[in-house]
Amino acid sequence: MVLGKVKSFVISIDCLNDSNVPVFSSGDSVSGRVIIEVTGEIRAKSLKIHAKGVAKVRWTESRNAGSNTAYTQNYTEEVEYLNHRDLLIGHERDDDNSEDGLTTIPSGRHEFAFSFELPQTPLATSFEGKHGSVRYWAKAELHRPWLLPMKTKKEFTVFEHIDINTPMLLSPQAGTKDKTLCCWFCTSGPISLSAKIERKGYTPGESIQIFAEIENCSSRMVVPKAAIYQTQTFFAKGKMKEVKQLVANIRGESLSSGKTETWSGKMLKIPPVSPSILDCSIIRVEYSLMVYVDIPGAMNLSLNLPLVIGTIPLHPFGSRTSSVSSQCSMAMNWLGLALPERPEAPPSYSEVVPEEQRQGCLETQPHRSEEFEGPLFAYIQEFRYQPPPPYSEIDPNPDQSRQDEGRRLDTCPSR
Repeated sequence: MVLGKVKSFVISIDCLNDSNVPVFSSGDSVSGRVIIEVTGEIRAKSLKIHAKGVAKVRWTESRNAGSNTAYTQNYTEEVEYLNHRDLLIGHERDDDNSEDGLTTIPSGRHEFAFSFELPQTPLATSFEGKHGSVRYWAKAELHRPWLLPMKTKKEFTVFEHIDINTPMLLSPQAGTKDKTLCCWFCTSGPISLSAKIERKGYTPGESIQIFAEIENCSSRMVVPKAAIYQTQTFFAKGKMKEVKQLVANIRGESLSSGKTETWSGKMLKIPPVSPSILDCSIIRVEYSLMVYVDIPGAMNLSLNLPLVIGTIPLHPFGSRTSSVSSQCSMAMNWLGLALPERPEAPPSYSEVVPEEQRQGCLETQPHRSEEFEGPLFAYIQEFRYQPPPPYSEIDPNPDQSRQDEGRRLDTCPSR
């Protein structure tokens, strides 16, 4: 008898919503099917399903051990969030090629259902970073006598939801700084900066309203700017690796000496970025809003306001308590600026990324072991945005001296 061949061998995971993308959270039940299509009758020892979720970190650093000796130090760490195995057909023993206990699969298309529950404990959100990742997948293995096992894998996305409708994330963020410039033994007037945003928590697709006042009493031309940065931090073997990425930025008008500029809710839109990751022991993803004054020839004056990018958007004002609403309203009075009485509710998390924009990912992909070969999981590919040019090329760190912009050194005041 001539045995048939396997024409297709794939995994299909059921979606919990209408997005056609498998997205889950801790405690959710994940179900799906292993689909096998054969051109003729085949015999199988077993069909297994293995679901796994892992956070991995890896980077290397060069070390000098002497005048002519160098070596590379590897830093790796791993945290397991999910490990589930199930036997769909057959038996566990795959190390022999006996004809006993074989399952006959007739010609045609066959579906084998599976299901498992994600742990109730907090899970790390799916993520692809420079030196690490958080990935979840289901892998099926078909074992037949005298043949190598057939394997197929399907990735799925997990979100550890962050609800920004909490008192901590609804609290306003503000700061004030000033700086006096010097030229040899002479000083010019100060540059002062005050900035405020209505809350700490936002979701992708929202615009941050920036309220700021910049006063230039120096003799230089300065430029007020604002930028959102993502900071990826990786931990392994007691070491830390940090990557900072520019997400979005805006600039105001140049200010000559003696001028003042006020931002009455200047808008800075948050692009489709990954949510904050705050509970993973080896990977952290954090955001901040930097409002700063670009000073040619001197260290910039800057304010850092922390942000949390969540997954559950802000409710309309009507559903909030009056105490929270009044707190935000009073907090804005320091600039004499009033917030809109009923701002439009932000879009839902699944609506912020149009289909045509769902391409690319942050920077380069991390090291991939053989275990991770195959396409990146679909939702992360769609969810990521195409990043702007590298951080150092767009807007150098405000704490670095400017060498390329036109300088105008202070002059000593007349005696």
